[in-house]
Amino acid sequence: MSDEPTKILLSESEMPRRWYNIVPDLPSPPPPVLHPGTLQPVGPDDLAPLFPMALIEQEVTPERYVDIPDEVLDVYKLWRPSPLYRAHRLEKALGTPAKIYYKYEGVSPAGSHKPNTAVPQAFYNAAAGVRRLTTETGAGQWGTALAFASAQFGLECEIWQVRASYDQKPYRKIMIETFGGVIHPSPSELTAAGRKVLAEDPDSPGSLGIAISEAVEVAAQNADTNYALGSVLNHVLLHQTIIGEEALLQMAKAGVAPDVIVGCTGGGSNFAGLAFPFLREKLAGRMAPTIRAVEPASCPSLTKGIYAYDFGDTAGMTPLMKMHTLGHGFIPDPIHAGGLRYHGMSPLISHVYELGLIEAVAKTQKECFEAGVRFARSEGIIPAPEPTHALAACVEEALRCKETGEEKVILTALCGHGHLDLPAYGKFLAGDMVDHELSGDAVRAALAGLPSVPA
Repeated sequence: MSDEPTKILLSESEMPRRWYNIVPDLPSPPPPVLHPGTLQPVGPDDLAPLFPMALIEQEVTPERYVDIPDEVLDVYKLWRPSPLYRAHRLEKALGTPAKIYYKYEGVSPAGSHKPNTAVPQAFYNAAAGVRRLTTETGAGQWGTALAFASAQFGLECEIWQVRASYDQKPYRKIMIETFGGVIHPSPSELTAAGRKVLAEDPDSPGSLGIAISEAVEVAAQNADTNYALGSVLNHVLLHQTIIGEEALLQMAKAGVAPDVIVGCTGGGSNFAGLAFPFLREKLAGRMAPTIRAVEPASCPSLTKGIYAYDFGDTAGMTPLMKMHTLGHGFIPDPIHAGGLRYHGMSPLISHVYELGLIEAVAKTQKECFEAGVRFARSEGIIPAPEPTHALAACVEEALRCKETGEEKVILTALCGHGHLDLPAYGKFLAGDMVDHELSGDAVRAALAGLPSVPA
């Protein structure tokens, strides 16, 4: 066993006090968000029915750094700084000369990285006098985080969870309700958007796009209610960069720099949170890691989608964002990584991908759960289904190093634990898990309904 430490920690006093905005450091700015009616760039007034002005300002800020409010830092201290681990036992099990590090976000109260943005979103909404927040959730990590964060600032929280995940993960509902949230399966009879989907398909498994439509509809109709989004938008990615800023400090403590950075991608917040601070260093010439996004083969927006303007939700209620998309009407297969079942990729990550600054691969869920079990048996943490995608790519890279003899440093984000995902592991261990891969015909059909936006 190596003499190098297994756990690299920061003290509370070393916790970063600023979030990082990558936009000023990019070679070109991302395309604007458009109003679906006028096709003109949206302004603050267009977003005000859903978001407080502080978050709207963060969405479009030209500043490189945004100070974290003291009230947010106080809640962050419940679990931050999060630990960085050297995966000595996984390395030994693989017989690789590579060094594998993972930034573990499962230590948060919600068990994932999601409170990094849920807490500031709840804080800014409460400060603006909002009474209630609505949102969607897939696997339930985001809904749990927002229910927790809402409780910290005295807000009500109403959540629409994708039906497939709602049925797969019953304990997620109980956890959300324990934190004080109200949760509904989506599509539901509570909204026009939900009723429309159910009229067409009473057995719909739901999707994040449908759940977003329901949550947005309720927020838009109530003056005391705002909507909160757990991924995709710039301000969400901004808040998550505390992950990468901490990891930079921790890797410096360990005396290493990553050669490969790997993160799972659904909407993109966990991946951006880890990768963007390192991409800043790469753009400045201070390091040169390969940065790899890993997505599910059943919902491969980066690797099989197209870069186009599309709605963020199924009903077409949101502004138009230029992103890698499979089409807003796309309903992914009900895979167990519910947090990665989104039809589009964050516009900012899509732009960075178009610039050639990151690469992307897709993985089937059997390969991912195999990596998750391997990780659990060596490192002792059962990962959520989402980060098993990144772990599968880490294992693949480490085994390549075994063949070549390269001693690469691999860094990944273990964005949450899988304690409420054990039925999925049960299916895998019993040999009952099915792989879903998106066909070319399915992609073409899903993309047929893209809105028409002149070049």
